[in-house]
Amino acid sequence: MRIIISGGGTGGHVYPAIAIANTLKEKGVEDILFVGANGKLEMEKVPKAGFEIEGLDIRGFHRTRMWRNILFPFKLLGSLWKAKKVFDKFGPDVVVGVGGYASGPILKIAQLKNIPTVLQEQNSYPGVTNKLLAKKAKKICVAYKGMEKYFDVDKIRLTGNPVRKDLENISHLRAEAFAHFDLDPDKRTVSIFGGSLGARSVNAAIACQAEMIRSIKNDVQLLWQVGNIYHKEYSQLDIARENNVRMLPFVDRMDFAYAVSDVVICRAGALTISELLLIGKPSVLVPSPNVAEDHQTKNAEALVEASAALMVKDAVAKRKLVAVALGLLEDKSMLESLRKNMLRLARPDARNEIAEEILKIGRSGFS
Repeated sequence: MRIIISGGGTGGHVYPAIAIANTLKEKGVEDILFVGANGKLEMEKVPKAGFEIEGLDIRGFHRTRMWRNILFPFKLLGSLWKAKKVFDKFGPDVVVGVGGYASGPILKIAQLKNIPTVLQEQNSYPGVTNKLLAKKAKKICVAYKGMEKYFDVDKIRLTGNPVRKDLENISHLRAEAFAHFDLDPDKRTVSIFGGSLGARSVNAAIACQAEMIRSIKNDVQLLWQVGNIYHKEYSQLDIARENNVRMLPFVDRMDFAYAVSDVVICRAGALTISELLLIGKPSVLVPSPNVAEDHQTKNAEALVEASAALMVKDAVAKRKLVAVALGLLEDKSMLESLRKNMLRLARPDARNEIAEEILKIGRSGFS
C-alpha cells in the first residue's frame, strides 16, 4: 500500500502526522510520502523523522490583510499543478489530510481522481481546509464529541489525537527529570509553557505577578519556558533570579517537563491538550486569540465544560493567571477531580485507531 500524508504549518499538524506515519510503518507500510508547504515546519521535522517529503509553494489566505492575497490564485494553481505531478509519480492508494492549507491541493487531486481520502481533525472547531475537503472524504477522524455539527455523522470516527509514544508512561522519569532541570524534587512545581516560541501575553502575566510569586510558599517552584525570542528580555528581570523560578528559553524534553509538573499553565492547541489528557496533568489553559476561527478557545471550552481544565482568557491573564494557578495548586480536591476527568477524556490508542482506519480505507480500494 502507498500512502500520502499531507498538511502542516504548525506543530499541532506536523507532530500528529508523524505519529500516524510511524504507526503505519510499525504496521508494515513501507511507502509513505509527505506533502507539505515549502518553508514551513514540516519541511524540517518530517525528514528528521525519517520520511520523504515534497514541498508545495502554497500559502494561506489572509483574512485581515487582503492585499497580501494578490498572488494567492497563482500560488494555488501552481500548487495544484505540482500536487498533480507528485500524485501521478507516487501513485497513492489513499491520501491522508491532517489539516493546514498544504493538505488542500493534494487531497483535492485525489478526490478528483476518486482515490480515497481520510481527514484527521485535531480541533473542536475544524479548519477551513478540512471543511472544504470533508464532503468527498471517506472517513474523518476527530478528537472531540459533537463534530456532527460540521461533518457528515456517518463519516466521523472519534479517535482522539495521536501523541508521541514517549508520553505514554512518564511516572518513572520524575527523578531524572528533576535533576535535568535542576529542580527540587521535594517541592511542588507549576510549569508554564507558551509553545516552542513562547507566548508574550503568558510571559507578561507571570512577570506582572512577580510580587505574588515571591510570596508563595517555600515548597512551590516554577519551571518557566519563555521562548527563545523572549529569553533575553525576560532574563533581565528580577523574577528570573528568584530561587523558586527556573527560566528557560526552550524545553527540549517535554516528557521531563510533564513529569515534574503538578500544575501546567499553557496555550490550548489541540496537540498540547491531547498530551495533557493522556498524562492527566491539571491545567490552566490560556487560549491564544491569534489563531484561525479562535479554535483554541473552543478547544479549552470543551475541556472546561467537561470539568477537565480551568481557563483564563488571554485578555485578563495579567490580572488573574497566577492567582488561579496557585489557587488550583492548593486545592487538592480540585486537582484530583481535574486529573480524573482528563484521564477519562484521554484516547491513548488514537495512533492505532487512526492508522487502522487509513489501512481499512486503503484496503477497500484493492477489493
